[in-house]
Amino acid sequence: MASSNADKAPPEVEVSRRPLVTGWTVLAAVLMIFGGAMAIFEGIAAIAKDDLIVVTHNYTFKMNTTGWGWIHLILGILVVLVGVALFTGAVWARAVGVVVVGLGMIANFLWLPYYPFWAIVLIAIDIFIIWALCAGTTAGSTRSPRRGPRRPVRQLPP
Repeated sequence: MASSNADKAPPEVEVSRRPLVTGWTVLAAVLMIFGGAMAIFEGIAAIAKDDLIVVTHNYTFKMNTTGWGWIHLILGILVVLVGVALFTGAVWARAVGVVVVGLGMIANFLWLPYYPFWAIVLIAIDIFIIWALCAGTTAGSTRSPRRGPRRPVRQLPP
């Protein structure tokens, strides 16, 4: 028996059933997982009092590197968890992601005396992540699924 096109759902309906994970959101999630993992490693290195951490003296704000290590470790774990949650397309994950990445950006700003180049790179990545999470989604179509494809406009003869 031949199948008809009436049995198949239009492509717009199938797209609207997918989670709202677009290219920018996926990129933001991947960058959050990567950045969170790096923050976890920074935190572990600072807690272990490794020789990787170079402490500059006479800086405007000071904090014990062990304290910074715990802050980076906790924020890194949160950033990784929210980055994984972004793959579900949950709106709460986008909102929490903006907040957590914003806190991570502040932590990296305060981390400038210890690793200036790496802190600036992570701040730039955090700015991009926040933009990607706030940019919105384009996964669904704005047209009604029953309307069908648009037809080209015919021009009247002169």
